[in-house]
Amino acid sequence: MISNLIKNMLDDWERQSARVQEQVSTDIVLNKEDLIKVQALAETYQLPATDLLANLINTALQQVEVQIPYVAGTRVIRTEEGDPIYEDVGRTPAYLAAKAKLESGH
Repeated sequence: MISNLIKNMLDDWERQSARVQEQVSTDIVLNKEDLIKVQALAETYQLPATDLLANLINTALQQVEVQIPYVAGTRVIRTEEGDPIYEDVGRTPAYLAAKAKLESGH
């Protein structure tokens, strides 16, 4: 039983360490009403406002990524189960290219 507690604790430390290594600090400007909401949520859940804000931004960005609309072009890029898959001519390719460029540091 104790060994499981120690293992769980070490696993938690490992997850926290990985999260901290990926964090960067940035300035953000909020309107007063949004800041009050963040502070109220932080107080309600007894969490640091910075952690709560980071989590809100992360969750919103995940949703934005999946909501960027697919816009079918005219060029077939592959076939799946006999059906043509058309090139996306919407904003997704530009977003993915910009994201990849920023991740590689170029």
